[in-house]
Amino acid sequence: MAYDAVKMADWQISEAAEANMPTPDEWQEKLGLEKDEVIHMGRLCRLDFMKIIDRLKDKPDGKYIEVTAITPTPLGEGKSTTSCGLMEGMGKRGVDVGGCLRQPSGGPTMNIKGTAAGGGNSLLIPMTEFSMGLTGDINDIMNAHNLAMTALTSRMQHERNYNDEQLARLTRMPRLDIDPTRVEMGWILDFCAQSLRNIIIGLGGRYDGFTMQSKFGIAVSSELMAILSIVRDLPDLREKLNNITLAFDKRGKVVTTGDLEVGNAMTAWMRNTINPTLMCTAEYQPCMVHAGPFANIAVGQSSIIADRVGLKVFDYHVTESGFGADIGFEKFWNVKCRYSGLKPHVSVLTSTIRALKMHGGGPKVVAGLPLPDEYKSEDLGLLETGVQNMVHHINTIRMSGINPVVCINRFHTDTDAEVAMVRKAAEEAGARCAESTHWADGGDGALEFADAVIEACEQEPEFKFLYPIETKLRDRVELIAKNVYGADGVAWTPAAEAKAKMLEGDSKYDDYTTMMVKTHLSLTHDPAVKGVPKGWTLPVQDVLIFSGAKFLCPCCGTISLMPGTSSDPAYRRVDVDVDTGKVTGLF
Repeated sequence: MAYDAVKMADWQISEAAEANMPTPDEWQEKLGLEKDEVIHMGRLCRLDFMKIIDRLKDKPDGKYIEVTAITPTPLGEGKSTTSCGLMEGMGKRGVDVGGCLRQPSGGPTMNIKGTAAGGGNSLLIPMTEFSMGLTGDINDIMNAHNLAMTALTSRMQHERNYNDEQLARLTRMPRLDIDPTRVEMGWILDFCAQSLRNIIIGLGGRYDGFTMQSKFGIAVSSELMAILSIVRDLPDLREKLNNITLAFDKRGKVVTTGDLEVGNAMTAWMRNTINPTLMCTAEYQPCMVHAGPFANIAVGQSSIIADRVGLKVFDYHVTESGFGADIGFEKFWNVKCRYSGLKPHVSVLTSTIRALKMHGGGPKVVAGLPLPDEYKSEDLGLLETGVQNMVHHINTIRMSGINPVVCINRFHTDTDAEVAMVRKAAEEAGARCAESTHWADGGDGALEFADAVIEACEQEPEFKFLYPIETKLRDRVELIAKNVYGADGVAWTPAAEAKAKMLEGDSKYDDYTTMMVKTHLSLTHDPAVKGVPKGWTLPVQDVLIFSGAKFLCPCCGTISLMPGTSSDPAYRRVDVDVDTGKVTGLF
């Protein structure tokens, strides 16, 4: 049944739907799993992916569906809602469907945007667990990441305090001679804590640490989250966690987690994170949750592990990429698919008339403030200009050879004429298009959408990467900037270009993939620039080295790995019913 999404808060819909949510034992039977393939976690469960993959290794994969979006407003355009709605609509058609979404960060959950549970009748349940830590993956990542920083900073203190003979006797390790001005890693916390972006640590006496400048990022921006997104198994996780670049020594040599002998302990902290958590939509389609958000500053993909499981267990598997197609889809296409070897059939481009009007020159959209009237009434002039942003993203998807399907995530204020205009533009650009009212109506509102995706899955994709792996770093960035973002070219700062040349000259980086770091609010590096701008150049200011994940991360424009908390954050409305222990006010 569909609930009244206008009158009921999301947490209330979730609470009502949870009354009939399958138990772990019921999921085992529904999904045809063996008893030892389901790991009970209270009313939730994890899936033992290695056992499932091993048992089903000879079973053909199902159809592979990716969900992305146009360039969003700061409010987001509903990729998670659309993913849930698609699963619900396909479920109404009697299709064996499931999916995987990313675990939300505590930062946006307690800030403005809220969690990534979807919304209305298209959400994941149980929503409270999903929004507040789930089965502990982000917490385990924080502990493993900060353990690496603890190892690094304590090592620096001991090397300062002791001579070579004392150091060898006390630590049984050679002197690493770490350069305090070239520490690559910082600390992480899963909140939007802008006061921790730039800090000084080690104040006090000689036993109070090593005094130096340091930093915090939000937890889901950690390289460890990126690694979780792409690993294939536990041995792969341990290998990658031992190859993370923490710093450089005073001769310019890399200092890794393996050098500090901390990578194995980090793996112990993260040992449970490799098994996806199983949840479901409000209409009880199974959906795993694995890996995290923030595709503008991280990989922003649900995991390869979960996709491999889903393609074996379901006939149709839906996976989600972060933010717009210039960010999340590009990384899905050229990074995730390169590592996984999987070829998607369909990419869903989530589109809203609200966002397209913004790209057509509509007034600024500010999270936490009322939406301007232009977005609540018909304006075909704004929309006609703004649809070019959608067309640009359709062209990007078509460049990959994946079949595009535009989903018009329809709001009650959208008019038939506006929907018709978007549909016409999408179809003329070579995409299938369907409107969907899944937020209000659940699966019943997503039937046309589901039919379009099922039809598109029958057409074999002609998948191809944007560039071969042997392409040099600066050439890759140029290709992405011109073909995906629409820039005229790339301008490197002297420091960034020197770093890029150094990386290009070292053969050990030849097979590293390229993970762009850029704002999600514009095709450009400037979040204020909307639409499909012409005549601009992409600035690159630095290149981060994620040697565990084998990522090189060019940083474009001004972007922070630690977002800030707003003046009216969501945590002001979150509470607990002290009689029942239920969390209220999440939405």
